[in-house]
Amino acid sequence: MPFNNRNRSLLSLVHHSERDLHYLLDLSRDLKRAKYSGVARRSLAGKNIALIFEKTSTRTRCAFEVAAYDEGAHVTYIDPSSSQIGHKESMKDTARVLGRMYDAIEYRGASQAIVEELAEYAGVPVFNGLTDEFHPTQMLADVLTMTEHCSKPLHEISYAFVGDGRNNVGNSLLLVGAKLGMDVRIGAPKALWPSEEHVAMCRGFAEESGARVTITDDPKEAVRGVDFIHTDVWVSMGEPIETWGERIDMLMPFQVNPDLMAAAENPRVRFMHCLPAFHNSETKVGRQIAEQYPHLGNGIEVTEDVFESPANIAFEQAENRMHTIKALLVAALG
Repeated sequence: MPFNNRNRSLLSLVHHSERDLHYLLDLSRDLKRAKYSGVARRSLAGKNIALIFEKTSTRTRCAFEVAAYDEGAHVTYIDPSSSQIGHKESMKDTARVLGRMYDAIEYRGASQAIVEELAEYAGVPVFNGLTDEFHPTQMLADVLTMTEHCSKPLHEISYAFVGDGRNNVGNSLLLVGAKLGMDVRIGAPKALWPSEEHVAMCRGFAEESGARVTITDDPKEAVRGVDFIHTDVWVSMGEPIETWGERIDMLMPFQVNPDLMAAAENPRVRFMHCLPAFHNSETKVGRQIAEQYPHLGNGIEVTEDVFESPANIAFEQAENRMHTIKALLVAALG
């Protein structure tokens, strides 16, 4: 696999080698230190980046915008209401237009096929800010965060994702851990395990890297001895509210609460979440779910007491989205 990341898209991490990922992580650390020390680089001066958002976002949008501005680039934010995408113009045609005006394109939306079509026709690097299948920029931030909070070598770090193992975060955590030789576990009901094809692919990468891959429907087995416990919302964007009832019944044993944290048998275990998190009823959706399912207690996929504890490093993850996305942009365009 190529090591030179110049003019290179990031669509899923499938086609990035272990060495590629280490390079991006090392560059992320360098750029984070440079920002903290006030060293201006401006290595992307004169570059223009299009940000296509078909799904709403806080962290991804802000991370791309601040990362680009820090390095001297300009961005154009494009959402469905401010463009012809999908209404009068196909994504293929959009790619061929934007590729002539911009140096790179970020896409956040539903289908992995769409971001791959963008990359095929744009002629410039395309970065996947989230699709239903993968969330690669989140993975770079997650691994950087884990290395900052654990003194072990990367290949000795163990982590578990508990919840809906089929979603983009579960798929991507399995993939990045397999690529990097880590100990990665997925704890989920069997009906919500990653697809057999995805697991087979990740086991193949694990054979090359020395990673340990575990898929289990026992939440306590999943987290035993881990350094980090990850989770995500139980119902993804775009799924109807009616989905919650069935999903809650299936996933309650996988709720990250003090008992599950204790099951790690590691006093230094840390909690991670890509955010937003339903840890209380202070949001419109959280309040609606709490009213409909009062037996949930003080949170949904994670309880308030865990989320507000010192074990929670989700906000460090959120910050690291900016540093790792900056590394991605600099590697491809700098």
